[in-house]
Amino acid sequence: MKKLVLLLVLIGVFAYANNDKTPSKIRTVTLYLSGAQITRSATVDLNSGTTEIVLDKLSPYIQESSIQVSGLNGVSILSINYGVNYLSKHDFSEEIKTIKDQIEALKDKIQLEENIISGYMEELQLIKSNRNLGNEKDVVSLDKLKSFSDYYRKQLTHINNEIFASQKHQNDYKDQIGDLTKQLSEFNINEKIQSGEITIKLNTNLSSKLNLEIKYNVTNAGWFPVYDLNAKKINEPLSLSYKAHVYQNTGVEWNDVKLVLSTSDPNINNHKPEVLPKYLNFTSRYNSQNRQEATKRYDYIYNPTVKTVSGTILDESGSPLPGVNITVKGTPHGTQTDFDGNYSLEVSGGKELVFSYLGYNTETIPINSSVMNLKMDENLVSLEEVVVTGYGIANKSETIDSMLQGSASGVHVSGANGKPGSAMYTKVRGVGSISQGKNPLYIIDGEVVRDMNLISPDDIATMEVLKDADATSLYGSRASNGVVVITTKNTTSTGAVIEEGITNLRFEIKDPYTIKTEEDVTVIEIETYEVPADYVYFAAPVLNENVFLTAKVTHWEQYNLLPGEANVYFEGSYSGKTMLNPYATKDTLTVSLGVDPNVVVKRNELKDFKSKQFIGGNRILDKGYEIEIRNNKKTNINIVLVDRIPVSQNKEIKVEDIETGNSEYDTEKGLLTWKLNLSPSESQKRKFSYQLRFPKYKSISL
Repeated sequence: MKKLVLLLVLIGVFAYANNDKTPSKIRTVTLYLSGAQITRSATVDLNSGTTEIVLDKLSPYIQESSIQVSGLNGVSILSINYGVNYLSKHDFSEEIKTIKDQIEALKDKIQLEENIISGYMEELQLIKSNRNLGNEKDVVSLDKLKSFSDYYRKQLTHINNEIFASQKHQNDYKDQIGDLTKQLSEFNINEKIQSGEITIKLNTNLSSKLNLEIKYNVTNAGWFPVYDLNAKKINEPLSLSYKAHVYQNTGVEWNDVKLVLSTSDPNINNHKPEVLPKYLNFTSRYNSQNRQEATKRYDYIYNPTVKTVSGTILDESGSPLPGVNITVKGTPHGTQTDFDGNYSLEVSGGKELVFSYLGYNTETIPINSSVMNLKMDENLVSLEEVVVTGYGIANKSETIDSMLQGSASGVHVSGANGKPGSAMYTKVRGVGSISQGKNPLYIIDGEVVRDMNLISPDDIATMEVLKDADATSLYGSRASNGVVVITTKNTTSTGAVIEEGITNLRFEIKDPYTIKTEEDVTVIEIETYEVPADYVYFAAPVLNENVFLTAKVTHWEQYNLLPGEANVYFEGSYSGKTMLNPYATKDTLTVSLGVDPNVVVKRNELKDFKSKQFIGGNRILDKGYEIEIRNNKKTNINIVLVDRIPVSQNKEIKVEDIETGNSEYDTEKGLLTWKLNLSPSESQKRKFSYQLRFPKYKSISL
């Protein structure tokens, strides 16, 4: 009987192999704009029956649903499970281990110095307690007193010096620990992070050896493009260096792996939308506010290295917008634009900025550059009435809660903190609360809605609160927290449609790379192009007396560019940064290369035109300007010069006697454009003038 039991145990052991850790190696990493796909290889020996293999020391950020296994050769997979091993200690890189060991060694040195100080302190105490010389009967001689004084002075000085030296050593060690701790913090070390494990249960009838390939997706990794634009001379092609900045915080180092850069995003919803019929009927303003909007996506790519963003916000006409709210999405951190539309905001930890301004469409844009300028679109839907409070501006629709207060017994409305604009709690006899998720049921114009605060109080014709049996008898159990029935006035409005676009490219990197986890970025050069470009200078001295160099590139689609930040170099010097966005252009890509100080432009008002006179009830004002531009370079240049003549928006204001100085004159916009070619050291002048006629008792915005 004992032999039979032993035999059965042995059969079980061989049929179900042990689950020792199976070594594996990362071979390929496909990096997306957000996320990455890891391809690992592992060799396993299988006995007949069921075998469980465990791949350990993996990233704790694996998306379990993305795990794929190939190379099975007929072997069946019984199960695949992923988990985080909280029993094993996280493996740090050698560099991190070295820093930690240095910190521990310095702590030991600090303790040794503390021991030295303690010994000297004991000796000091011993000397002080035995410093009485002689007694009442014996008088200490002068020579003996001098001898003892000399001994005490030397010994105390020596002890205090040694204590001071040890304390100084301690402070030096502490400073070194502080520096190492800061260096360690740059790796974003989290002692609680553990390694992930994939457990695969396989079944086969025959013993075999498999070369498995395991693929899975991870978060906390990605890449974004950065460009170097180098214009050596204005008669040579533009050098464009296309680079990828790669980051990974997956908790596992990628050692000597093949890299593939992809412009796709696995987090995008790939299900095509279903377009249903659009039925028209009479409705209220509420329905227009609650309409479904098209999903809007920007082509900008999140850049995790950006810590501070600055920029200028303009309206559609190019005028600055003061007071625009800019916030880091998901946080209370934000700022407002100043009078000139400028702003600056620290964005550490954020991924998107939200731009909002009364009367304009709210924009949410990925943090992609240290400079983010925006031109906001006006919202054509009629503006709601607003309520100005001591804490800011709130839509009047936000005060609808107050209309419920006292509308029926058992209805109670209160603010979260007593401040205007704070969240309101609405209860209908009991525990129903908007903020707590137990909402009353809202019926607006016979339709069930989730949020009554989308409707303006001005749209409400009648409001009724139902409770208890009156509510449940009409609307069932969903009305257990009460019902608010609202009938609105009969008004309508229209919406907007936004079109989208998407690209998908792959860049296979020739050489293998090692990318450590928790580092800032690894720069990988994709390609360098010599791009034919037309260099054109641009000057608008009415706004800025600097002369800007631009490069115009045609057939730019062949370079597979993505939106990204570009470092600009001109004639061997760094000129600053610009934003390269190929999706915002059509036939020609125009790149600003910065200011060239060797081309000078001056705009002066002509004294002969500074006359003022009155004729009848009108005031006559003559204006004239001369623009001088000089080429101090050693090569010919092409330059576009732009100025303007004011355009009247009032029939009482007349703009007459216009002299355009041989420019291309846009009468609708009032813009003057000269296209000039200047030889080396050549200067040219252009003049224009106009006359203004307006009522003499009025002033104009000139």
